[in-house]
Amino acid sequence: MANILDGLTFETVPNLLVGTARADDAAVYRLSCTQALVQTVDFFPPIVDDPYDYGYIAAVNAMSDIYAMGAVPTFALAIAAMPSELPVAVIQRIMQGGIDAVQRAGAVVAGGHTITDPEPKYGLCVTGMVHPDHVAVKSQLIEGHCVLLSKPLGTGIITTAAMRDCVEKSAFDAAVTSMKQLNLMASKTAIAHDVACMTDVTGFGLIGHLLEMTKDTGLCAQIALENIPMLPTVAALAAAGVVPGGLQRNRTLYEAQGLVQYDATIPSSLIDILYDPQTSGGLLVTLPAADCDSLIAAGAAVGVSYVHIGTLRAGVGVTVLP
Repeated sequence: MANILDGLTFETVPNLLVGTARADDAAVYRLSCTQALVQTVDFFPPIVDDPYDYGYIAAVNAMSDIYAMGAVPTFALAIAAMPSELPVAVIQRIMQGGIDAVQRAGAVVAGGHTITDPEPKYGLCVTGMVHPDHVAVKSQLIEGHCVLLSKPLGTGIITTAAMRDCVEKSAFDAAVTSMKQLNLMASKTAIAHDVACMTDVTGFGLIGHLLEMTKDTGLCAQIALENIPMLPTVAALAAAGVVPGGLQRNRTLYEAQGLVQYDATIPSSLIDILYDPQTSGGLLVTLPAADCDSLIAAGAAVGVSYVHIGTLRAGVGVTVLP
């Protein structure tokens, strides 16, 4: 996509606070001195068999970019591509899942657009609001700040294992529960602690998103593998080679940049997990070390499991320690 965008010419306007000029989670357009509109769009094919859960997860995933910008979703438009032979009842379950997720977030599905397609696809275009001075971006890094993650890794590996019929039910249920969890409270607690930087972990995997954050900052994200939260059985599945194609593409792409360093004692299969593309992943935030424990405690009080996974140091890229 970066190569495609490089060949395009976009108009720049003063009120477009966040657009294509930098890689961020959503577009931000200033409406007034106190209001800015935040908008994002996301959709994908089914990653779980249950139609309702698929719709719910797709909606939660789409809204995550709004939360990552420090905003609150207000309404959404559904995007659906469905096979003509798919029963109406199944399509209704998918859409009801999305409607319920948006309602849970305190927003509303106001309409949408559908087309016929051989492969089901569903998602949302989400609109939210934020104060122009309080937009959270992913590149405001400060040396010495802590790096925290709000959800465990491994949804890509777990859903791949489910497709191959080699996943434990408890592990799959844990992945679905994680993917259905809104990043609403994770965002609220982070904002209340004046985090310096915030993004969500999705298709690029943890390392990919850390590289996005640290690009051109003169800082390195030094993370400790032992502190990285992972879903049940993910390490064993990765060791058995049960990983999605997107993981391999991420690892090949980012290792080729020469910006990722690993401790030599870490097994390659555990490194794989750090490249696992996440669906509806957690928030990745940075803040002063003095505030780290306070955010972890505040998150725990509202059901958010923030974990301190690393620190920002002088350097470049990402360093993974045991």
